[in-house]
Amino acid sequence: MCRHLGYLGPVRSVGGVLTEGVNSLRVQSWAPKDMRGGGTINADGFGAAWWTPAGVTAYRNAMPIWSDPAVDDVLTGIESTAVLAAVRSATVGMPVERNACAPFTDQTWAFSHNGVVFGWPHAMAEIMSEVPAAEMLTLAAPTDSAALWLLLRTLLRRHDPEKALRMLTAQVLSVCERPRLNLLLSDGNALYATTLHHSLSVLRADDSVTVASEPLDDRRGWVGVDDRKFVLARPGHFDISDLD
Repeated sequence: MCRHLGYLGPVRSVGGVLTEGVNSLRVQSWAPKDMRGGGTINADGFGAAWWTPAGVTAYRNAMPIWSDPAVDDVLTGIESTAVLAAVRSATVGMPVERNACAPFTDQTWAFSHNGVVFGWPHAMAEIMSEVPAAEMLTLAAPTDSAALWLLLRTLLRRHDPEKALRMLTAQVLSVCERPRLNLLLSDGNALYATTLHHSLSVLRADDSVTVASEPLDDRRGWVGVDDRKFVLARPGHFDISDLD
């Protein structure tokens, strides 16, 4: 059911954000510690998004992160103050392909879904009616995560990010019993995250913040986020509130 992370702070290597730490995102791809019954490894692709003055750029690959030399050979040479990345464990029946890998991006936003909407696609048919038909034809991949991204983009046109994520979660809960909805969204300035039946932790420093499915290292200061919570994080600060 995937692992993801978001980083905001001083300039860092994008590759370093993915690989640094004894429990880095790359390590979590083959040895996750807290999947909570949602799979065993995350070998069905990965992706990373980072922000520049021109907007957001992303690299995605259906290969396992540990087998892609670009992580060390290319992404370590790219620097940014904001990174959002994910490794994927595909739900049975959903395709393993590049377009199904998070992060999903547009000119401003990057989005990752750690979890599953049970009963896909029928469970989401009613709430997807809010998405314009022309946009439904641009669905990146036939997966619950890609559909959530289309629905979230529609909500972001009318609401601020926090409200949009809360509304998205409520809509999915109205049509699916016990979905796993750890959502992570960023515009390069703030990180917005939810917890619903999956793990999440936050680490704050004076000038940075990291939100991750699992702590990336052994440093003191990682704060575990309880279930059904909403996280808003900016460099040097984070706030946790009830999701409901």
